[in-house]
Parts: sequence; structure tokens; C-alpha cells
Amino acid sequence: MERTTLTALLMASSILATAGIAIAQDKTLTIESWRNDDLAIWQEKLIPAFEAKNPGIKVVFAPSAPTEYNAALNAKLDAGSAGDLITCRPFDASLELFNKGQLADLTSLPGMENFSDVAKSAWTTDDGKATFCVPMASVIHGFIYNQDAFDQLGIKPPATEAEFFEMLEKIKADGNYIPMAMGTKDLWEAATMGYQNIGPNYWKGEEGRLALIKGEQKLTDPQWVEPFATLAKWKPYLGDGFEAQSYPDSQNLFTLGRAAIYPAGSWEISVFNTQAQFKMGAFPPPVKQAGDTCYISDHNDIGIGLNAKSANADAAKTFLSWVASPEFATIYANALPGFFSLSSAPVKMEDPLAQEFVSWREKCKPTIRSTYQILSRGTPNLENETWVASANVINGTETPEAAAKKLQEGLDSWYKPAK
Repeated sequence: MERTTLTALLMASSILATAGIAIAQDKTLTIESWRNDDLAIWQEKLIPAFEAKNPGIKVVFAPSAPTEYNAALNAKLDAGSAGDLITCRPFDASLELFNKGQLADLTSLPGMENFSDVAKSAWTTDDGKATFCVPMASVIHGFIYNQDAFDQLGIKPPATEAEFFEMLEKIKADGNYIPMAMGTKDLWEAATMGYQNIGPNYWKGEEGRLALIKGEQKLTDPQWVEPFATLAKWKPYLGDGFEAQSYPDSQNLFTLGRAAIYPAGSWEISVFNTQAQFKMGAFPPPVKQAGDTCYISDHNDIGIGLNAKSANADAAKTFLSWVASPEFATIYANALPGFFSLSSAPVKMEDPLAQEFVSWREKCKPTIRSTYQILSRGTPNLENETWVASANVINGTETPEAAAKKLQEGLDSWYKPAK
């Protein structure tokens, strides 16, 4: 009897030990990120969906404060203490990590075929040979409008520039609304929601952007000067004191119902949904002439890569392939309306405003902000200089031609296109 009990105990302990080994074999992946606002979305939606299909792999989302992320991540990577998965900023910051050997090459990762070259451009080497982060989301530029104001005034979203200015004139003449809520105090707003919003229709999106990088076009060419000239015509419609108006001021003017139109980035959607007490719509940047091809800034914003020194590389690649899947794209885009999947697979979204923005991909050609890849690596920084130029042109303190000339001279002082 005692021997039987002893045998049973030994067998039980052996089974427990085996189970302990199985538990120990579970891989735990840690994600580094600056998106601390997304903690609940990862914990409640994304991670459970992945773990349900991948028993044996656990995932922990461990974000830093956005302003501290770059420095904190660099310190962890240098010390060998960074997580397995690295949330990637677009363009140069992540490219530098790859060039230092800290991000792995993901060019052949299963799932990468779901993304276009434009989608991958923020995380691909200059020569196009290696991609080092899975694209997660982009933001799209356009105009958000107050549907109640439009109905009251009997106006519809414009398709052409002529219709755009006719609409602004009608809103101004009515006097009940500021036609457009945008200020120039913070500078970046004028460039991001102004120049980079409408500009792609002039320089033909990727055609112009890539020609600028190659040195085949200059910022003094008509297609780069004309958007400034159009911005200068916005001045009468921005309301009194727009020169002293900050970005939060512009948001408040619109959500409080005092302005009819807001030159926007799609990241505003979730914020506006909680603040505006009226129905909203959106329209893409108007084309110059009816029938022209339309272009939109569909700007790569966030990706995710593999720490080259991860001890769990295989499990991490399984996770990254899932991030590249349509399932992830659908969950993510609906959890964060206004952050759009970069996947070529169609994503069904529930938010009507987000649906409107993303529908433009079907009729317009996508591009990214012209200053973000390669052209802002030197001093003066073209991105920051474009902020100043856009604000000055709208304020009327600099002509479009003078602004463009100064930008090109600054670029010429350090940038020599590869031959």
C-alpha cells in the first residue's frame, strides 16, 4: 500500500514537473512603444486576439511616455535590455536603428506581401533593398466639416478649387461661422494641414516627391510654388486673429461649432467624435480642374519591428506576421478611428468619418509628406523650414516665390541628390 502511494506520488510529481517545463517554455514578448494612449486597446483587444490563436506565446505591451520614447529606447537597445518588439517611428529615427544593427531585416517576413512600396517607404532603406518594420497605420489629410452648417447654408463639399473658394466666400458672407479654423501661431499646423494637405494635387504625389529627392525638380518649380499661392488665398477665411491662434484653439473653434471647416489630419476623428455636438463630414483636397487625378497625403505614421538581439526571435516573427494580417488591420483600425491600416487588404470600418477618409484611397493616388524622407536630414531642416514658410505665406509676410526660393537655397546648402 505504502509503495503504491509512493509510486503514485512520484508519478504525480513527475507530471507536475513536466507541466512546469511546459509552462516555462511559454515565450513572453515585450513591446516597446510611445503610444501609452493605446494601452487598453492592446490589453483588451489586440493581445487577446493574438494569444487565442497562438498558445504558448504571451505578449506584454510596455509603453513609455511619447516625449521620452526615443531616448529611453536608444538607452535600452544600447544596454541590451530592450523588449523583443520595437514600435517604429517613421523614416529616419528607425532607419538609424536598422543601420546600427538594432532592428532586424524583415524583408522576407510572411505577410510583408500585404503592403505596397508606398506603405513600406517609411521603414525601407534608401536603396529599397531592405524593409525593417511592419507598417501598422497611416494618417490621411483632408477637410472635416460641420454638416449642420453646410445644410443650413445649402452648400455641398467642393470637388474643385474654384468650388472650394466659392464655398468659403458663401460661408463668410453669411457671417454665422468662421469659414475655416486654422491658425499660424504653432507653424506646423500651417504646413501639415495646409501645404502638405493640398500640395500633392499640384506636384502629383509620388511623382513630384521622388523627383525632388532625385534633384529632377526644385521647390522653385511652379508645381511646388502654386500650393503656397493657394494657401495665401486662405487668409480672408481664417477668422480674426488667426495669427495668434494655436492648434488647440483651432480644434476648439471647430468642435464648439464656431467654424464650418477644419483642415485636418484623420487623427482628429476620435477626439472630435467625443467633443463635437453636430454631425461631421469630410472631403479630400479639391483638384485644380474637374477631371484631374486627385492625390492624398496618406502618411505613414507607425510600424513595428524586431529587436535584432531578441532571445525570442521566432515567436516575435510569428507575432509580426499576425500584425501584417487583415485580422490585425481590422481590429486596429476600428479601435483607433483615424489611424488607417496600411495593408492592401480591404478593412471594414464602423466609424462613418473614418470610412469617408479611407474611401479616398479608391479614387485618389496616395503619397506621403514631401519633406519626411531623406530631405530633412540636414541643416536647415526642410520640414521645419516648411512650417515657417507656410505660416509666413498665409500671414502675408512672405510671397510664395520668396518662400520657395528660401527653401530651395536651404536644401541646396547641404543636400546633393545621388546621381
